[in-house]
Amino acid sequence: MTKQLGTQTLRVGRDLLKKKRSKSLPQSLDLSAQETVDWKRTKAHVEMWPFILRMRSANNTCSSVLLPSVTRKTAIISQSKCYSVSQEGWESHKKMMTGPLDISDLEVFSIIKKLKHNQMHSLELIAAENFTSRAVLEALGSCLTNKYSKGFPGQSHYFNGLEYNDELETLCQRRALEAFGLDSEKWGVNVRPYSGSPANFAVYTAVVGPHGRIMGLDIPDGGHLSHGYTRNEKKISATSMFFETMPYKVNPKTGYIDYDKLQENAQLFQPKLIIAGTSGYSRNLDYARLGQIANENNAYLLGDMAHISGLVAAGVVPSPFEHCDLVTTTTHKSLRGCRGGLIFYRKGVRCVDSEGMETLYNLEFLINHAVFPALNGGPHSNAIAGVAVALKQAMTPEFKAYQLQVLANCKALCSALTELGYTIVTGGSDNHLMQLDLSDKGTKGQQAEKVLQACGISCNTNTFLGAKSALLPSGLRFGSPALTSRGLIEEDFKKVADFIHRGIELTLEVQRSLDSKATVEDFIQALALEEKFQQEVAEIRAEVEAFARQFPMPGLPDR
Repeated sequence: MTKQLGTQTLRVGRDLLKKKRSKSLPQSLDLSAQETVDWKRTKAHVEMWPFILRMRSANNTCSSVLLPSVTRKTAIISQSKCYSVSQEGWESHKKMMTGPLDISDLEVFSIIKKLKHNQMHSLELIAAENFTSRAVLEALGSCLTNKYSKGFPGQSHYFNGLEYNDELETLCQRRALEAFGLDSEKWGVNVRPYSGSPANFAVYTAVVGPHGRIMGLDIPDGGHLSHGYTRNEKKISATSMFFETMPYKVNPKTGYIDYDKLQENAQLFQPKLIIAGTSGYSRNLDYARLGQIANENNAYLLGDMAHISGLVAAGVVPSPFEHCDLVTTTTHKSLRGCRGGLIFYRKGVRCVDSEGMETLYNLEFLINHAVFPALNGGPHSNAIAGVAVALKQAMTPEFKAYQLQVLANCKALCSALTELGYTIVTGGSDNHLMQLDLSDKGTKGQQAEKVLQACGISCNTNTFLGAKSALLPSGLRFGSPALTSRGLIEEDFKKVADFIHRGIELTLEVQRSLDSKATVEDFIQALALEEKFQQEVAEIRAEVEAFARQFPMPGLPDR
């Protein structure tokens, strides 16, 4: 039979089979010969994992061929040094394992350097992004990457040597509860989700079950994809594929969530879970009202505070914990950690009936089981370390000062753009983000986003005010956390507003040069090919880069 070795086939003349008693390989092994090795006839039985088979060539030098993974198979090999590694090769391997990134992989290093340069010389206004600290990055790149674990602290493990992983996970759990002012007798937390969306899916798996009913804010109204999304009868989100979802909406006239309509629809839909969370909504949520609606329908209330968890930890916006049964968050946005996720769950008494009988929460087992083994494999211990560092920082006076500045900067941006004649959805912001409505300017979010990106300003398109589709964004979303982490204050954000205004003015100029039926692709082409437009882009970008360079970049100095 024939065995494939990478892209080659190991073929050896049949005469080798007749020399099975020979103690050495012939001086030459012809890999192009048309006969094959009999893998069953051999002197040695070996466990065949991918390894380097070294064979003598005619001039007594060694060549290497990568063998495939084969269990308990054997090959005709000699008892000479068939599996030896040259000293030169082993020294080279040592260098590979200890060499820095710029030596080991210049391509990846160059990409990182380009991104670092771009971040330092541009204005990051994407509300879902932030710049984490050097300490978090160092924890993320630590030896914890090397250790794999399963099971939970205090329970049996699939692997041994996990006492330090357990110590770290327990520390992270304790800090998570402390950072949000929670009593460990009433709340527990799972720190293992890989990010916010898997955290949400774990909650659905735990308490809703297949085809159970969920209500969340619609994406065109500022909701998140993980809360469910269906368009034209096509289920876009996995949440909507595996669960039955019904969205609630904002009032198209005010931009605020229509709680009355939500209450009415919930009574009809009878959800098992209502999600109190947003992705593109600039106002505080009425958690008390949402809790009331959930209780009326015997539903769990999940607070998804992914965007605002840093603000919640600092105590500068209302907390979801008073009224919610479960709370999830990602950890890299306003919380300013690395990418990870947290699931908080209530413990103790859930309710008491008219006869005084208590019903207890059973969320701890359900959540932990949903995370592992139901959905996740082993936790990313290095990410848990980064989250733990970020949570410690979140409990400091400096972090609260940062979050207060996040709010002040967002309000300054809203005020400056309003003075320049722009429409802000809901008229302002209570948190870290604001939404710019361009529907009255004669352009759309996609065109303006492309121009601002070319000018060195990062933001993203957004739909709001009851838009029919998330694919037709009518404006832009801006957030203040990232630039606040770089040290910008209110006066600086007024300058940022001026850059945004100039970019949108250029957008309108390009728009006027095109036919009214021009597509986004036509717009991009005109922006890229017209010399006049490119000159204006270059002028704005040069000013943006000069402005951005004034502010230091958190994190590691070279990556």
